[in-house]
Amino acid sequence: MIQIKNVSKSYDGKKKAVDSLSLDINDGEIFGLLGPNGAGKSTLLKMMVGILAPDEGEIRLNGHSIQTDTLAAKQRFGYVSDNPDHLLRLKGHEFLRFMADAYHVPDELRADRIAELAEEFSLSDELNNQIQSFSHGMRQKMMVMGALISDPEIWILDEPMTGLDPRAAFLLKQRMRRHADSGKIVLFSTHVLDVAEKVVDRVGVINKGELVFVGTVEELRAHFDSNSSLEEMFLELTEETADFADESQA
Repeated sequence: MIQIKNVSKSYDGKKKAVDSLSLDINDGEIFGLLGPNGAGKSTLLKMMVGILAPDEGEIRLNGHSIQTDTLAAKQRFGYVSDNPDHLLRLKGHEFLRFMADAYHVPDELRADRIAELAEEFSLSDELNNQIQSFSHGMRQKMMVMGALISDPEIWILDEPMTGLDPRAAFLLKQRMRRHADSGKIVLFSTHVLDVAEKVVDRVGVINKGELVFVGTVEELRAHFDSNSSLEEMFLELTEETADFADESQA
């Protein structure tokens, strides 16, 4: 379980990128974090994985605080950032072995997992090449494979579909579903709403650093008493909160 309690973050000491946000995410579910660019999605995820420190509040990953029990918390998750340009001088197989070492994947498991993931994402013939020679989409697939090498309890992905071809995006969505169905957590951020609508169990909408809705897509439709698409409801919800914020500051 992911537990986020009253978490805030400001970059300038004035405007809050994330504002007193609380959220619980359950085992066995795919949770989609939706919001326009600049809403606070990436800031929240970076705090969850320990890249940024919250100004206030606490984040616990399967019972371990990312602030005070950092190493144990980091062993719980695999993370795919919004930028796949990491460790570019390593060859594909070197990167995957590095990730297996970092997460203490036993020698008897890692070879099979690397072979399985490389086959699934059509990179078997590329593992002897440096990552810097890969296209953006291939780099993104490599980061996904690195995050999955440990079969993590929690899988956190920041805009994971960016740069993926349709087949790779389909495979990623299938893998996300299997991961959650095995009792683990998948948390991903996106502004591609049709993707979220097809794969999430629950959705959270964040706007201007605040969580403005949490629930299923069906509950969101009930909130609006509407048969609209997720995109239409999302636009209406974020416009409503933006209008409210503008009025409160007037």
